[in-house]
Amino acid sequence: MIFCDHWRKKEKLTLEMKKEIIRKHDGGMRVTDIAREYGRNPSTIGTILKMREKILATDAAKGVTRIVKNRPAVLEEVEKLLLIWIEEKQRAGDTVSEAVICEKAKALHADLIREQPGTSAEPEVFKASRGWFERFKTRSGIHSVVRHGEAASSDVPAAEDFAAEFLEVVKTEGYVPQQVFNCDETGLFWKRMPKRTFITQEESKLPGHKPMKDRLTLLFCANASGDLKIKPLLVYHSENPRAFKRHKIDKERLSVMWRFNSKAWVTRVLFVDWVNLAFGPAVKQYLLDNDLPLKALLLMDNAPAHPKGLEVDLLEEFSFINIMFLPPNTTPLLQPMDQQVIANFKKLYTKELFRRCFEVTDCTTITLREFWKDHFDIVTCLKMITTAWNGISQRNLNCAWRSLWPDCVAPSDSDAPESTVVQDIVALGRTMGLEVTEEDVCELVEEHDDELTTVELVELQAEAAQEQWKEVQTFAEQHHPEKHVAHDAGNFFDTRVMSPFRELLKRRMKQQTMDRFLTKKQRHKAINVGAVAKKCSLSSRQLEAQSQMIN
Repeated sequence: MIFCDHWRKKEKLTLEMKKEIIRKHDGGMRVTDIAREYGRNPSTIGTILKMREKILATDAAKGVTRIVKNRPAVLEEVEKLLLIWIEEKQRAGDTVSEAVICEKAKALHADLIREQPGTSAEPEVFKASRGWFERFKTRSGIHSVVRHGEAASSDVPAAEDFAAEFLEVVKTEGYVPQQVFNCDETGLFWKRMPKRTFITQEESKLPGHKPMKDRLTLLFCANASGDLKIKPLLVYHSENPRAFKRHKIDKERLSVMWRFNSKAWVTRVLFVDWVNLAFGPAVKQYLLDNDLPLKALLLMDNAPAHPKGLEVDLLEEFSFINIMFLPPNTTPLLQPMDQQVIANFKKLYTKELFRRCFEVTDCTTITLREFWKDHFDIVTCLKMITTAWNGISQRNLNCAWRSLWPDCVAPSDSDAPESTVVQDIVALGRTMGLEVTEEDVCELVEEHDDELTTVELVELQAEAAQEQWKEVQTFAEQHHPEKHVAHDAGNFFDTRVMSPFRELLKRRMKQQTMDRFLTKKQRHKAINVGAVAKKCSLSSRQLEAQSQMIN
């Protein structure tokens, strides 16, 4: 306990903590009690309270410990977005170096300056110097950063050492391929087509278009023999999308384990939830059904969502599960799910997307634009995810272990059928009149794992802020002694204070030049007239069949 207090005294108070102190004091907490809780002198707390106006008015990056005078607003924004980007990289298990962070900071600064109204062609220069980086580290408290040189993309010696260690564990413990599992996450922009198709080009020009709204994260898992796929974890930015209500979806009966957070990320809590509710029960039942010893090994990378000491979080009935972590920077070399399994899933998903588009446009009078805009929702996406994951063959899953455990791979004279998927996608695209090549499809598959752009980071930041406001409203309404007062006050702030800003943003998004308006109107006129004429001629039975085809 003494050690804990001593450590807390040395820890710097971030601006978030200072704001928390002010809120607690405003809520009636005494200065001496606050000082005791934070391990500080009462005089320190008093100084913070005297600076309340300046502290509360500061909107700084998460983790910042002090206010800097005359600090450019754009630099504050750069650091906020940079912290989100670093969190995204670390969540994926990537090691980031000082040089990489500084390059990203310069790119973010240039993008933000370029987007400011009235900016000249020559953007303001931001050097992201060594001094800035050291101050940024102090302000934000970031860690796990390589000081010198580039972060290694793959560590061959570490991979070789781990492979030997893994095989020794398998031999010593007597694991068979049916008992050894691997899991890995991947991002999926579920409503994205190759860049050169007119759908993608038009979608990106729509006012208010937000690519991050179409992003979700999937966690896949299977055993080394390839005959057991675990129910995937899917993390979305919304708990109950409107499409769920429209289609009367029961989330407990989905083919995926549905979870949500504002950033659509797999967190430690969600991962532990998946292990105890999906992975553990499925593995236990599988081992019992196949008369195998009740023991299993789960192999995964060292992403923050995969907690060290996971065994402690396992339910007692799953204590037979052991955990093994891949070393940093060995995922491209050893991670089985990374050895074409996830890439093949994304190809199969894209094929299913093109097939669905082809069926709707071929069997109904709905145009591809209409389907994309009005009928393609997250429920349709879930069906395609299920089809694509089911399409991953046992052979594909088994072959993925060749680099790490070659002896477990069954001999075969032929490759898995996924090799023809790209050609099928191209053929379907051309049937619908889309200009798409094999290179376009491969580029699309790779784009799902690309790091986030400045626009997407800004969207993530905005969504997180909106989610926090919703959490505050919900908390106040649940715990306030007079619930109706909290509800009315929350609504008043939302409608009277925030509403004008939303309207301003909406007007900006709707603004467009007369040329663009006329071009858009002429472009759609012929399509709409033909579509309306055809729709008017459909009988009610045809309309019902058409609706079933879409859903």
